[in-house]
Formats: sequence, C-alpha cells, structure tokens
Amino acid sequence: MNAFAGTGRLARLVLRRDRIRLAVWVLGTPLLGYALAASVDGVYSDEAARVGYASTSASSLVARAFNGPIAGSDLGAVVVAETYVTLALLAALLSTFAVVRHTRQNEETGRAELLGASVVGRYALLTAALLVVVAANVAATALLAAALAASGLPLAGSVAAAGAIGGVGVAFTGIAAVTAQLSVTSRGANALAAAAVGVAFLLRAAGDVLGAQTDGGLRVVSAWPSWLSPLGWGNQVRAFGGERWWTLALPVALLVAGVALAYALAERRDIGAGLVAPRRGPATAAPRLLSPRGLAWRLQRGTLLGWAVGVAVLGFSMGIAGDEFNAMIEENPAAAEAITAMGGSAKLIDAYLAAMLGLFALTIGAYVVQALLRTRGDEAGGPLEAVLATAVSRTRWLGTQALAATLGALALVLLGGLTTGLGYGLVAGDPLGQAIELGGAALVRLPALLVVAGAVTALFGLLPRWSVALSWVALLVFLLLGQLGAVLDLPQAALNLSPYTHVPSVPAGDLAALPLVVLTAVAAALLAAGLAGFRRRDIPS
Repeated sequence: MNAFAGTGRLARLVLRRDRIRLAVWVLGTPLLGYALAASVDGVYSDEAARVGYASTSASSLVARAFNGPIAGSDLGAVVVAETYVTLALLAALLSTFAVVRHTRQNEETGRAELLGASVVGRYALLTAALLVVVAANVAATALLAAALAASGLPLAGSVAAAGAIGGVGVAFTGIAAVTAQLSVTSRGANALAAAAVGVAFLLRAAGDVLGAQTDGGLRVVSAWPSWLSPLGWGNQVRAFGGERWWTLALPVALLVAGVALAYALAERRDIGAGLVAPRRGPATAAPRLLSPRGLAWRLQRGTLLGWAVGVAVLGFSMGIAGDEFNAMIEENPAAAEAITAMGGSAKLIDAYLAAMLGLFALTIGAYVVQALLRTRGDEAGGPLEAVLATAVSRTRWLGTQALAATLGALALVLLGGLTTGLGYGLVAGDPLGQAIELGGAALVRLPALLVVAGAVTALFGLLPRWSVALSWVALLVFLLLGQLGAVLDLPQAALNLSPYTHVPSVPAGDLAALPLVVLTAVAAALLAAGLAGFRRRDIPS
C-alpha cells in the first residue's frame, strides 16, 4: 500500500475537527498584530520618540532579552521590537499543539487504530496534520502581512515581519512532528515541544544580550547563539531594517529535516508506542488518588510547576528592570502616557509595577483556561465516564476541577507579585517590604481570574462542544480589552466587558472593595450555571 494513501481525506478530517480553532488562529493573529501595531503607532508617533525608544532598547540588556534586537528607529522596526516575541511564541505553541493533537493524541485515544483499519498509509495521519498546520501558518502569515500593511507600515517590511513570525510556526511544526514520535502520551509530546520553545527563547535571548550596538546605538547585531534558535532566525530577517530574505529559508529547512526524521522514527515504532519508554509507576497507587481532589492535583502538578518557574523568573526579571524602565519611559512622554493609562497612576514606577501585575494576571488566565479545559479532554477521551461510575457525583467532580484551577491561579499570581517585589526591592533597597506589598497587590487580581474560571466552567457545562474555542476566544478578548483598550482609546462600554478592567490598579491606585465583590459574585454565578448545565446534559456530549 502507498504510505501516503488517504492523506487528502484525513486532511479534510483535520480541517473539520479543528475548523473553529483554525479560524481563531488564522483570523486572530492578524487582528492581534493590527491592534499591537496601532497601539505602538499611537505611543511612538513622532521621530524623536522612536529614536529615544531605539536608543534605550538597544542599550538595555533586559529589553534585548525579552523583546529582541532593535533594527532601527523606523516605526516598523519599533512595531517588530514590541510585537515579534509575543506573536512568534503564539505561532510556535499553536503549531506544536495542533500537530500533537492530530498525531500522538489520535494514537493515545485509539482513533489512529480505527483509521488504520481502512485504506490509510503509514505516513498519512502525520502528513495530513503537517499539511493543515503548515497551511494555517501560511494563511496567518498572509493575513498578518496585509494587516500590518493596512496599519500604515511599508509593504516589504510587513511581508518580512509576517514571514518571520510564520517561519517560527513552520519550524516548530517540524519539531512537534519529531516529539510526537518520541513520547507515548500527548502530554509528554507537548512537554517536549514546549521545552524546545523554551530552549529556543533562551538561545535567542543570550544571542541578543551578547550582541553589539551599531548605527550610532540605534541597532543591535545579534551574537552567534541567536543563530541556533528558530526564534532568533525571525529576528535575523531584519524586517523594516534592510530585509534579509534568505533567512526565511532556515525554518523551511528545519521543517523538511524534522519531517524526514519523523518519518524515519515512525518506521521504528508500533502504532500507539513511543520511542522513549514511559517511566514505570509505583506498584500501588497513593491513597490520595482515591479522591477527585487528589487526582486533580496529580494531573495538574506538572503543569503548575512549569508555570511557577516561568512566572518566578519573569517576575524577578521585571522587578529588577523596574528602575531601568522607569528611566526609559521618563525620557519618552508618549510611552509614559501609555504606561500611566495601563497602570492608572502619575507616578511612573507605580504605574509600571501595576501594569506588570496586570499582565501577569492576564497571562495566568491562560493557565486557568488550560487547566479547566482538561475537563473537556477527560470527557472526550473517556476517563470521565469511569470516574463518574464510582461514588463521585458530577457536581463534586467539576467543582473539584474548578477549585484546583483556582488554587493554582492563586499560587501563581501570588508568586508573580512576590518575585516582582523581590526583584524591585533589591534595586530599591527594601526587598522584604516590596515583596509583601506587591504580593498583596497581586492578590487583588484574583477575582478577575475567578471570572475567567467561571466563564470556562459555564462554557464546559452549557456548550461543551464549543467550550475549547470559545474559552480561548474569551481570553483573547480580555487581552485586547483589558490591556490594550486604554492605549487604543476604546469606549468604556467595550472595556467593561473584560473583568480585568474592573480590578483596582494597586499599587498605582487605591484599593476598592466593591468591584472585587461584584467580580466574585459574577464568578460564582457563572460557576453555578456551569455546574447546573453539567448535571443536566449527556456525557459525553
């Protein structure tokens, strides 16, 4: 039989299953890119502001580590510096998750065996997933280029910037194809792919920090470690700074190499098996696994630990950079105005810290969504039926999942505040005091995260088949409204749709109890709606 037999039909099946996810990905990327470009244009609207930004970004090691190298003082170069890392990381993660979902997860759930019983070649399942994911990256790249050009940026630079971001997605598509052959579980394959993204980020950051300033201090040339990273390759395209189009061939080469290696590895393993043998568990299970609470902790502890490490490192880094950013925005009135709008205070350092805590809360919202959407995976994959066949009620099971996600969010937001305060306190000379103050300020953001948890629970209980897509769409809307709405000068009615809008901007603003009480009540109502819907519907749905 032809090893690729059935690839076309399987590709249509992938499109059918992921039609909502793909639509959000392909359409959401250019919309987010356009919004970010518009916000940057509003902050750095004149040449003097852009020169000041380029100079401080090129000289700041923290800015180079997190934003990448600046390619000049043109508006497009500033837009790339502010948006590239965010959009590239999204492209990398979305690509890896999609490949694993339609390869390793199909084997894990038994779908691959059912499909293999028909006229399907050995490489068809993997090839279909790769074709769809690469096509999604190409479509998102084309629309992103059009969106950047529509925002007023030069067409050539817009195409180069979009190609750099799409190239990251294509590169990690090939990496995910390999990790899907190594691990026996989809969770393990995703973890390996995420680790590759982390290593790529660190290599890029190291290369940019070690790089040299040129053109009077307005441009940074990356050092050699950046060339070892697919994320670094996107920076080397130099969009809006003398484009180097040949670097776009590097992610394509990595894709080809990854696919070839994945095909070779697929030949050496059985369907359902992985090349890395799973670790044997203990002969007897721990007593705590007999309860939904213990099982939820066991399933989420690895994810929570990974998030905790990332939040702690980023929080400490943002705290250390407090004085540096304070000096930078003091030299740029437009940037100071934007930070003040996000943080709500005329005192720039307080506005900066409030804005950072707000960004942490929004980012941790992704953890809440990820943790609670595990419920949909348990339902679709089958374990939920076995759990509910015991003396565990539906309300208890779903309530335990929501509680575990909420406690995880509580731990992460507190950790973010403490580490940010510790980092800033070391610079300001009061680490303990700042850690306590910002830890308390971070906890003020918890009611907004409770609303996110309640919304995901309600969607799972009432609209299970749409819950995954709608949950991520809701979080994206909260991102655009809660953090960029003030910069984009959106009407207050639109801003009020985000729970983050109603959180007091402590430490920049005064603490108000009423908004927090209202947010908690809204979260409780959403949770109750989700529990009621889950009790009344069929399983699986």
